[in-house]
Order: sequence, then C-alpha cells, then structure tokens
Amino acid sequence: MRLVILGPPGAGKGTQTSRLASDLGIAHIATGDIFRAMRSSTDTQQSPLADRLRSYMDRGELVPDELTNEIVAHRLAEPDAEPGFLLDGYPRTTEQAKVLDAELEAQGRPIDKAVKLMITGPEIIARLAGRLVCPVDGATYHLRSNPPRVPGLCDLDGTPLVQRPDDTEEAVLRRLEVYGKQTKPLYDWYAARGILDEVDAIGTPDEVYERLAKVVGLHRNGVGGAT
Repeated sequence: MRLVILGPPGAGKGTQTSRLASDLGIAHIATGDIFRAMRSSTDTQQSPLADRLRSYMDRGELVPDELTNEIVAHRLAEPDAEPGFLLDGYPRTTEQAKVLDAELEAQGRPIDKAVKLMITGPEIIARLAGRLVCPVDGATYHLRSNPPRVPGLCDLDGTPLVQRPDDTEEAVLRRLEVYGKQTKPLYDWYAARGILDEVDAIGTPDEVYERLAKVVGLHRNGVGGAT
C-alpha cells in the first residue's frame, strides 16, 4: 500500500503515521526525519544530496521543491519502500504532488490513498499552545493532557519548563495561515483523483488510530494488533 497522510500542525500526524506504517509493514517516510538524518550523515553515497541540503538548512532557508522532490525520490527508491510506503510531511504543495504522481505512475506504483486528518482551529491551538518542554532533557508536557506533577517544573529534574517559540498562540495561527495557503489545495488535488478520505482527528490517540486503520483497510482485533 502507498499512502499520503495530510493534516495541519497539531493534527497528530507523527504519532499516528509511525504506528500505522508499523502495523501495515510499510516504510514510514517523514521528510523532517530524512532532512535531519541527511544533515548529519557521513554516508558518501548521500554526499551530493546531503551537501546541497545542508547548504540551505545551515543558512536557515527553506529547502526548495526541486531538491525536496529529488531527496524523496531517492528515498522511495530504497528497497524497504518497494512493498509500500507512507508519506508524512510530503507532498506539501500541489507542485510537489504533481512531480510525485508523475514519477510513481511512470514506475507503475501510484498512490493508493490520501488521508486527511480533520481537526478544528481551536483544537489545534489548544494542543500546541498548551505544550511545555524541559530545556535540559527534552521531556514534553501538556497543560491539559499531560501536566507536570508540580506546575511549571519538569518531573525528572525540576527544571522550569518553557514554551517553544513556535507553540505560542500567535505562532500557531501563523503556521495555520501558511498551511492553509500551501497545503489545503492538496485536498482538492487528491479528491479530484478519487483517492482522498477523511478521518476525524479529535479524540484520544487510540480512538483516532482506529478510525485511520479502518479507512486504510487495516482490519484490527482491538487496539495494538492487526488481524
């Protein structure tokens, strides 16, 4: 199976996609993970692509579509992606989707399904703006769903917790605005191809996962095991 998972920041893509790919037995391909790994890689086979990627990331610039498409195509050519894959964080624009679809269709392995994780703006703000992080050990908390035992302090070492700059309400609203302009048109792209499904992303992680598993045809006997 070849899947694309779409959804705004705070929809829970990272949590759900890694679990789904594992249960389906397919490669989980997240562009953020790929970029970080390539930036620190010493693999000589990746050197040309990695050097180009680092040149943008080290300057704090966005990685251009052309390079992103090339990096993803390189990853999709690896053996573990042959039986199937789940794309997380790519494509982000219809331009990227057009390149991806053309390449995969030429190989005779088109995308089977795109899934849209549906969540409201207020819920996104509540999820992201309530997140706190320990600057020492990286432990993550949430004011609503996973609060620290002592308000404002890390459970592990007592360090004062901080809010990431991109998790403030103002920053979240800016991220959603960018998402709306760049990524929402992808919904129309995949809907026009007849492969878009929607999943309600509000609820507990297990509740959302069961909906997602059902949509992709993963028949399960309770949470945590496929049948």
